[in-house]
Amino acid sequence: MNSALNNELNKMMDGESRDQSLALSSVIPQDGGDSCSCRKSLAPSGPPAFVYAIGRVFPKFPSLGLEKEYIQAVGRAETATLTDRQTLHSVLSERANRYLARQMCWIMNIEGLETYFIRPRDQSDLDLLVDAIRPSPSADDIDVVIGINQGMASSEYCGGLILPVVTFDQIYSFDRAALLATVPRPPESDVAQFEATVVEVFERIMFSADNAGATDEHRALNYLATRDAVMYARAISAFTSNMSLSNVEVRRSRLSGVRNIVDVVFSFTHRVTGVTEKQFTRVDVTEEFPFLVTGMSPYYDRV
Repeated sequence: MNSALNNELNKMMDGESRDQSLALSSVIPQDGGDSCSCRKSLAPSGPPAFVYAIGRVFPKFPSLGLEKEYIQAVGRAETATLTDRQTLHSVLSERANRYLARQMCWIMNIEGLETYFIRPRDQSDLDLLVDAIRPSPSADDIDVVIGINQGMASSEYCGGLILPVVTFDQIYSFDRAALLATVPRPPESDVAQFEATVVEVFERIMFSADNAGATDEHRALNYLATRDAVMYARAISAFTSNMSLSNVEVRRSRLSGVRNIVDVVFSFTHRVTGVTEKQFTRVDVTEEFPFLVTGMSPYYDRV
């Protein structure tokens, strides 16, 4: 049992990386409160370091003692016919075993790299972490974590692993099919081509270089990828017109002042003529939750 469990968790950690708003049904706004058990190991200073990250959330045992306690809990549960993954989800979902979920290390994996420890700001939101385990996982599963980077954890926090700790206020847990279902498909578009376009644009943003969702630029991009259906509609229109998405650039807006606003500029280049057209949208990233300032419109370079 112990060996099988370790193999399953290792597989989960190492092998499964990867206004029109997207109405993802699993998104649940969270209340405030401070329940991070790692407060003593953190030393936040200055303005809040907001995070809007796209990746996968996985559990890990921080110590041998907690792993052994989990095994005892499994022995008391009805787990016949369940896989190790299903057993993990079932046991941690039990109210009586909430103490196990509370003491697990919850890690966000971005592009195959362990990037953040994830902690709920309010312990009543542990269910969102447990649900991220998914009894029947898929390579298309996606987690979006929105919260605040509290600083680096100490080496004692999770068995020697050192990562920044993000206390989250909201988690989106969905899969690629849910993403496709929330983007309006033009009546004249081919279904397969429509789906390929949405997936390609999403992955261009998700896998952009060093996108850990910690900078204003990446937070704006990740927000658009999960909330702005108009962005996908514009890309579909461009591909239909024989154009490529040649570049995505984020610039500080000239409207920035009291508010922190960025322009997200999409360049579409015609595959035959080489002529480039630019469209942009403005996103306010002043606070933890970004929002649209203006929708997609033509962009002209200023000289």
